[in-house]
Amino acid sequence: MKNTLLFLKEKLFTKTEVKHSEQFYQRVNFLNKYSYIFHALLSCIIVFLVEWVSRRSISSAFGFLIHSPNTYLYNAFIVYASLTLVYLFRRRAFLRLIISSFWIILGIINGVVLSNRVTPFNFSDLACLSDLFAMSDTNYFTPTLVISVVLGSLSFILVCVVFYIKGPAFVGRRNTFGTATFILIVLFGALPITTKAAQETNIVETYFTNIAQGYEESGFVYAFSSGVIDRGMDKPEQYTQEHINEILDVVDKKKDETTLAIDKAPNIICVLLESFVDPDEFNFMSYDKDPTPFFHYLEENFTTGYLNVPVIGAGTANSEFEILTGMMLNYFGTGEYPYKTVLKERDCESIASVLKNLGYGTHAVHNNEGNFYSRINAFSMMGFDTFTSEELMHITEFTPNESWAEDSVLASETIKTLLATENQPDFTYTITVGTHGAYPKEEVIDNPYCNITGIEDEGIKNQWTYYLHQLNKTDAFMAELIAELEKLDEDTIVVFWGDHLPTMGLTEEDMSSSDIYKTNYVTWNNFGLEKEDTDLYAYQLLSSILDSVGIHEGTMVSYHQTMEKFLSTDYYRKGLELLQYDILYGERYCYENGETPYPPTEIVMGVTDVILDGLSLSEDGTQYIITGKNFTPSCHVYADDKHIVPTFISDTQLVIDIKEDTIEDGATIVVSQMGPASTRYRDSNEYIYSAPLSTEQ
Repeated sequence: MKNTLLFLKEKLFTKTEVKHSEQFYQRVNFLNKYSYIFHALLSCIIVFLVEWVSRRSISSAFGFLIHSPNTYLYNAFIVYASLTLVYLFRRRAFLRLIISSFWIILGIINGVVLSNRVTPFNFSDLACLSDLFAMSDTNYFTPTLVISVVLGSLSFILVCVVFYIKGPAFVGRRNTFGTATFILIVLFGALPITTKAAQETNIVETYFTNIAQGYEESGFVYAFSSGVIDRGMDKPEQYTQEHINEILDVVDKKKDETTLAIDKAPNIICVLLESFVDPDEFNFMSYDKDPTPFFHYLEENFTTGYLNVPVIGAGTANSEFEILTGMMLNYFGTGEYPYKTVLKERDCESIASVLKNLGYGTHAVHNNEGNFYSRINAFSMMGFDTFTSEELMHITEFTPNESWAEDSVLASETIKTLLATENQPDFTYTITVGTHGAYPKEEVIDNPYCNITGIEDEGIKNQWTYYLHQLNKTDAFMAELIAELEKLDEDTIVVFWGDHLPTMGLTEEDMSSSDIYKTNYVTWNNFGLEKEDTDLYAYQLLSSILDSVGIHEGTMVSYHQTMEKFLSTDYYRKGLELLQYDILYGERYCYENGETPYPPTEIVMGVTDVILDGLSLSEDGTQYIITGKNFTPSCHVYADDKHIVPTFISDTQLVIDIKEDTIEDGATIVVSQMGPASTRYRDSNEYIYSAPLSTEQ
């Protein structure tokens, strides 16, 4: 063993003098002399490899090269610019390896990410690496993937170390001034000029409404790089305290109109319907049974309309951001998720925080992992009191492809938030997931809700059959929620809205609206509001809802309500840009003394206590039986400092195998609903275990 280690050390990690032939040195000199051309060829090869692994298809990579040659070459120029850095060092081969590997590894990561979700890997994801590792052993980051990442990283580091020690170094004379000048010209002259020209001639996009599509059309190298450079909001030229005060002079007058007494305020429920759109909007197919009868009932009897959303096919968090904050995504960087960037660092006025200041309880409910899109942090920054994620629910039904929880659980979980507070109204934001992609091309449903015609391709027909089947289940959830609300003696208004079209390559020609940015919203109320149909942008929706019930508080809310007559004008959009820059990045002139009245909350996970009643031995003495209330499959047990994973039996019972885990007499027992990475979302009461005298442990 010792000899083997010494051999490896000598061969891999010991620098030795190697004599090469004269022909070898001639080749090296040739490559050094024409390295600029060599880098150009290498850049084209790297971009092809990146697109191949990113798209997971060599034919798709060839398609990108053939159909978008200018875009392909522009991506290659970005790689070329990065390769110029090798001229600053003598170990140029080593730097080429590092830079080339950097781009290829990013492409591999993107390919892996796209195999698990519909949105590609972007720079904002790097800000959420801790969240990603926290979601190990989930749909998004499986144990196999964790092991692959660790082994791959260690292998790459080993190769780099060996190559650094054993690899060649440049031995010729270096023109330091000329080299530095060349690099500066490429990085700070040619690259910015080329980028601007590419954007102005539509070779690449400046804003990705569909992030996945933007990456495909503009190329991964550009799309990822733009996320590094183009983040946040640029400071508007007119951003001054005087301009903000001019806006506030009008907005404050609207705020003064709020006359709603808190004891008269209605509950407000906002429900995001994942990938939901009225199936009647699809003009390329027909079906033998209405998949969404309750949606159409609401459409006929209550306020409804088209909703313009900022994304297509993916990007739920960005539609969500516009809905909750009243801010517009177009002012942010290419493919940016504010949840992953600015809201990581700064609180943000939202509908939740405005209503909280008026005396509302504010809640979020979602039947998916709590930390996806960094929602726990984002909801805290936006003023939510509680967040009930799937870890705090007893979910028994899953979608036919077993990827997501069904939405049926959300009716009761939403009602729980209203019952959790006494003598105050509530704002509850509920997020569904049952209609989430991907939609299988295989036939996975034995008895679909409806049959469709008009689609010849069998795989595509199966996808749409699956989607309509899931729409019907979400429609049933909507009906159940309203039925439960009708039982409560509380004034309530509900708005249901679709966050984006489903991820199925829809075009304007496929939609009755002729607009792939349009979904639908419908409302319901039990206190006699008139039906007033109107089309809205996502950032206007909740301001309109609050206006209908007489609430005009909040900077963004009152701004949208005040500027109702100017919605399509540059004047309106300019004021919107100034306000959201002021709140998110500026001096906060819109608040007194620049101090926000909407600070982050200490968000509480869930609204229902986990109750631990007792711990006893089974009759055969092989198991501990834990009894209580509100247990979920995510419940773990702590016996003093010992962490035990029990078997979930029901919402009233957990069991622990004594052969695997023993509990000492007098131990303090706590049942915890757990999030990723052993995060304790909610703890039960403490229980002191008393072991039976006749039992030896």
